[in-house]
Amino acid sequence: MASGAPQNSQMACDTEDPQGFLDALLQDFPAPLSPESSVPWKAPGTVFSQDEVEAELAELAMGFLGSRNAPLPLAASLAHTAVSRLLQTDLSEFRKLPGEEEEQEEGEQAPVTLLDAQGLAQRFFNLLWEVTSQWQKEVPPAARTLQRQWLVSIHAIRNTRRKMEDRHVALPAFNQLFGLSDPVDRAFFAVFDGHGGVDAARYAAVHVHANAARQPELPTNPARALREAFRHTDQMFLRKAKRERLQSGTTGVCVLIVGTTLHVAWLGDSQVVLVQQGQVVTLMEPHRPERQDEKERIEALGGFVSHMDCWRVNGTLAVSRAIGDVFQKPYVSGEADVASRELAGSEDYLLLACDGFFDVVPLQEVVGLVQGHLVRQQGSGLHVAAELVTEARERGSHDNITVMVVFLRDPRELLEGGGRGAGDSQADRRSRDLPSGLSEPETHAPQRG
Repeated sequence: MASGAPQNSQMACDTEDPQGFLDALLQDFPAPLSPESSVPWKAPGTVFSQDEVEAELAELAMGFLGSRNAPLPLAASLAHTAVSRLLQTDLSEFRKLPGEEEEQEEGEQAPVTLLDAQGLAQRFFNLLWEVTSQWQKEVPPAARTLQRQWLVSIHAIRNTRRKMEDRHVALPAFNQLFGLSDPVDRAFFAVFDGHGGVDAARYAAVHVHANAARQPELPTNPARALREAFRHTDQMFLRKAKRERLQSGTTGVCVLIVGTTLHVAWLGDSQVVLVQQGQVVTLMEPHRPERQDEKERIEALGGFVSHMDCWRVNGTLAVSRAIGDVFQKPYVSGEADVASRELAGSEDYLLLACDGFFDVVPLQEVVGLVQGHLVRQQGSGLHVAAELVTEARERGSHDNITVMVVFLRDPRELLEGGGRGAGDSQADRRSRDLPSGLSEPETHAPQRG
């Protein structure tokens, strides 16, 4: 599943039957759609800008194929091939009339071209059908299996909030979705915590990983590619927000695992922690308005930080970095920080979550909670995220809560070493700041304007 709506899910990426899936899909859709036929998915909105097409259509395909339980590498490969074919065709017939195009903004080289989303979605489905029909005869090897099998536990709830504004991404098939054919395995995981509406979080969950994949420096400097992906996604969403009068924003944290190297990028107060041999390893420091460097950055731009039930930027937002928040730029920065760490093979799991979890569950207690779950479930980690969400709710969290646990080792192995770290007292289970192998986070203070 490329991006996540509020739902419960577990992802155990085992090899499945791609041929059987293709046969079943073509039984349900024996021919391409006619112009009068309805498309079996709903495009998000009425228009896409030219640079949104690839990610938005890939998301539609992944959602559709995932709802039919497609094997993950097959779904990602189908989506990539169909999108690539679409982008090679003439899309001018989908352009909105000149009066419907976005006016050129100051500083932009050309006006943004807007395309009819529904028309594109129908054309794209027929291309997806075409690829499916061709692959029914022979499935490409890359679409059959992942280089590495993953166990990921995800749980997300609205809780007592009126709306669910979190989104998440779990994409072990990163290479297949973006047609990367080098021998390096890549997997992407992220949590986005929206505020003021879900639009920014949904947008980030669709576009950050797509923008990262487009970066020329992805093969040589993945961390910088992630930071640039956050920056570019923020710029894209700000244009959309101005066009559609959206005011939402989102914090975010993402992990890109490239071979044996872990790359982390974040803005705001969503967090990721690494647990290695029963010990919490600190990977990042969240961005909060009261953090001294954040406070100084905001004040240098002419803004202020004040306390009104919590620390807020300009008396409004409780986050100092986010995608979106068009009326709080540049004080609320869209520049992410990044860090990288070599994996030794002894790492247990990653835990990504929004502040609805971390505001009530200290980092030092994560290990004991996960270990206790594994003991009760006899080494099964499929539902550990659900138990962690329940724990946060019972401790008084009223916010949306999203938790994702990405196992880096078989959870049954963690029971065998349970006495190392996990069985210590809470006082002894302390985090270690920037241990050996973790590079210092790269920071970037944006300039005014």
